[in-house]
Amino acid sequence: MLDNTQIERIEPTTVNSAKVRQPMYAARRKIFPKRASGSFRRFKWIVMAITLGIYYLTPWLRWDRGPFAPDQAVLLDVANRRFYFFFVEIWPQEFYYVAGLLVMAGVGLFLITSTVGRAWCGYTCPQTVWVDLFLVVERAIEGDRNARIKLDAGPWTTRKLVLRASKHVIWLVIAAATGGAWIFYFADAPTLLGELFTGTAAPVAYITVAVLTATTYTFGGLMREQVCTYMCPWPRIQAAMLDESSLTVTYNDWRGEPRTRHAKKVLAAGHPVGDCVDCNACVAVCPMGIDIRDGQQLECITCALCIDACDGVMDKLGKARGLISYATLSDYNANMILATAGGASSVNPSLVRTDDGLFSDRVAHFHIRKIFRPRTYVYMAMWSLIGLGLLFSLLTRDRLEINVLHDRNPQFVTLSDGSIRNGYTVKLLNMIPEPRTIVVTVGGLAGAEMSVVGVDLPAARSFAVQVEPDRLKMLKVFVRVPADQIHGEAQTFTLRVEDKASFESNEYTATFNAPEIAR
Repeated sequence: MLDNTQIERIEPTTVNSAKVRQPMYAARRKIFPKRASGSFRRFKWIVMAITLGIYYLTPWLRWDRGPFAPDQAVLLDVANRRFYFFFVEIWPQEFYYVAGLLVMAGVGLFLITSTVGRAWCGYTCPQTVWVDLFLVVERAIEGDRNARIKLDAGPWTTRKLVLRASKHVIWLVIAAATGGAWIFYFADAPTLLGELFTGTAAPVAYITVAVLTATTYTFGGLMREQVCTYMCPWPRIQAAMLDESSLTVTYNDWRGEPRTRHAKKVLAAGHPVGDCVDCNACVAVCPMGIDIRDGQQLECITCALCIDACDGVMDKLGKARGLISYATLSDYNANMILATAGGASSVNPSLVRTDDGLFSDRVAHFHIRKIFRPRTYVYMAMWSLIGLGLLFSLLTRDRLEINVLHDRNPQFVTLSDGSIRNGYTVKLLNMIPEPRTIVVTVGGLAGAEMSVVGVDLPAARSFAVQVEPDRLKMLKVFVRVPADQIHGEAQTFTLRVEDKASFESNEYTATFNAPEIAR
């Protein structure tokens, strides 16, 4: 039997005790990104202009569909349950086209991420685009990074109050324009604009504008990088899309380390020196406020502004560009093995260079063919097949449809002459913005004749009816069959619809019921 002093005492560290527990949320630390210049920054300007132009201008484009359809090129007509996209018109039962486009977008996002990393986040994500736009306003009013830091730390003066108020007013105008542009996709844009300013628009329009104004202003102006870090799920998902051949923004420490601002002194002392001068230019321009030299991080949106900043410094120092660059993990690992002599030493940049200071032929460099690998081809094939399938379906789809619903009670009626009559609700769907004369014909039921309730036509095997453009026409149709032509309790027949002008047709197979005694 042991006493208390003979029991070994273990000292584990609890991760959630009151003494060591970390807060679930840290207060936001303001980021003041410096304006960058270079090829990637110019590319971001172009993308921002194109995406904002598409968003704001698309509702104002016109497309002539004739006198019976709206002339707005892109319109989601909720009231009439239509979606118009230039020459394409989508009905509610054709929503699978929209679903197919969403699947294509998802596969396309996988394809882009697996090849060039988070390019969507860095260039075309709405959050990134609007933050860029808000930063343009902020720099124009308050100045570049140092001026904004000084203004933020300074006391509240009249000048500071005017600058801040001007900035936020312009942000609110941009946010309101964003919400306003969105509702124009759901109604005729010129008409809705007039109704908005005269106070006659529907309440839902004002509510939508208010909600989108608030969210755009908050996300783009106040939260910024926090949306990407805490709210967006994609940073956590995209890691599964990457492999050793995916392009990502990378700090090439195999040539940058050891970093120092006193290269001559260090070289004189006989120590290796990397190309990085520890100027922190890459950190200053980062809209997420991270240091790419710390490696891949969840917050990095691969906007490549750090590449522009670093290339500018390398140009000033007369050194080769690419200290920070788009690179693949396989190339990075190969160069690290070279710079560390197979892992036998710390990074020595002289191992990747020749005596004349140029990079060794053994240094791995990116080539476009490296991203074309089986995974890329699989994604491309999936994306292409879905797109071709949707396109084929779109080009071959019927624009004339018929649907028939048999009366439930009674299922049949025996007339005074012994003939049997069945009632049907026939729905004729004209899916083009033009009026049509549709001929309905009964087939496969010997001796059958049709009569239409409310239409002054003699009973016959076919009849013609006018169908309005882009409309569904419902008819009450009675089909009568003489008693001597009844050959079973249930017989199938077809109702065929045809537009003689376009030669477009469709048919529906229905059932004719009769009493068992009529056999």
